[in-house]
Amino acid sequence: MNSRQTRIGILAMVATASLWSIGGLFIKVIDWNPMAIAGLRSFIASLVLLIYLKKPKLHLSFPQVAAAVANAVTMLLFVIANKTTTAANAILLQYIAPIFTAFIGAALLKERTRIEHWIAFVVVAAGMIIMFMDKLGGGQMFGNIIALTSAVTFSLFFVFMRMQKDGSPFESILLSHWITAGVCLLVSFFLPMPDFTIKSVGAIMTLGIIQIGIPSILFAVAIKRITAVSANLIAVIEPVFNPVWVFLVLHESPGINTVIGGAAIVAAVTGVSIVSSKRQSRQNRISAE
Repeated sequence: MNSRQTRIGILAMVATASLWSIGGLFIKVIDWNPMAIAGLRSFIASLVLLIYLKKPKLHLSFPQVAAAVANAVTMLLFVIANKTTTAANAILLQYIAPIFTAFIGAALLKERTRIEHWIAFVVVAAGMIIMFMDKLGGGQMFGNIIALTSAVTFSLFFVFMRMQKDGSPFESILLSHWITAGVCLLVSFFLPMPDFTIKSVGAIMTLGIIQIGIPSILFAVAIKRITAVSANLIAVIEPVFNPVWVFLVLHESPGINTVIGGAAIVAAVTGVSIVSSKRQSRQNRISAE
């Protein structure tokens, strides 16, 4: 893997996290139950992937199925966590995932976690706590456990996707959206019928196409080019961008804690990405010699 490919992977992952972050803004304008939102969003995203892939290669290997299940379970658990604990707790606990990815990746992928990653873990954790300091609450223990479990499944998703770096990881995400859509829409039949308005339809289309459809493609591009732990670390900028969109669209200024915590997270992710890219360039020069 050359340094150019590494940079492409980093940029693709940054774009992925940036687009993921618009979810909160658009979910707010849809007055539906969470299962209906998650189900229709994944269904629309699967159509985006089908258009991109044209002829998906569903060989149902262990990594392909395992990544699909891990991503589907993560999406479902995050919906449940947001209903059973505070939103801040759910986000904070899910983004412990890079730590799990470091250990699971080392065991299953033999990808070494570098010193810059461990430093970034500490800075990111501090930044997250500062960002959500005013919003953190006890929440319900069940909800907190669900959020923590989603961190484990999220990390497994990165690892199993990375296992397919020499193949096509796109199909795993396609399968995960089919699973999520099937489960959520089935549950939705037993819940109040969504009210389809121009605003809600526009929002759900945006969520399906822009918030997770296109990012699904970008993520598959990224995970083929950078390590699982690097990708997972970059993903933590998602909650940082959320208040940025709220500020740009709704003109709600972020608090000082959000600015300080977000700056720390962005600095950590930027730093580890630069170091990783330079390390790859150095390794390439050594190999060429």
